[in-house]
Amino acid sequence: MKILIASHNAHKIQEIREIFDLPHVEWVSTAAFPELGEVVEDGDTFEANATKKARELALATGLWALADDSGLEVAALDNRPGVYSARYAGEPGNHARNNARLLQELAGVKNRAARFRCVAALSDPTGRVETVAGACPGRIIEELRGAQGFGYDPLFIPDGHDRTFAEMGNEEKNKLSHRGRAMTLAKEKWGAIIAAELPRFPE
Repeated sequence: MKILIASHNAHKIQEIREIFDLPHVEWVSTAAFPELGEVVEDGDTFEANATKKARELALATGLWALADDSGLEVAALDNRPGVYSARYAGEPGNHARNNARLLQELAGVKNRAARFRCVAALSDPTGRVETVAGACPGRIIEELRGAQGFGYDPLFIPDGHDRTFAEMGNEEKNKLSHRGRAMTLAKEKWGAIIAAELPRFPE
């Protein structure tokens, strides 16, 4: 069985492959279909964006398609940057500028609570989509720490820990992360369906 992952990121594909642990499944990236172009993520929720990506890719290729959308929600900022996390400081997206804007907006703010959220969507070849969600609560610190990871990782400490995501190795971070939790739920929900190599979701 072949499943298309809505990503060009080899690390993400490997992470998904390891979480699902289904040797007979061939996980392919959108790089295998350069003629498709990028799906425009214009939804106002993570679920809307993930669903759109999965459905459009499934209908275009005739394959099962797995997509996700994720971002950072900060309580004191009314859950911003949310779906705009990657381009919070404007286009094109830039991690350093995004982090600088976040720190500026939180200057003097005592409530630093935040969470990373991820919604994963799986579409069958007919365009029927199901979703799962994962979250990792934590807090935003006042200065960058760590050289691992990307995005807001140097500013985010997950609850129960004293190091940022950027100070953790990939294996440790993936066990805590919103995407890791979403994909683990995805395996629990869809693993049997994928293993059965069904042509579509059961009615």
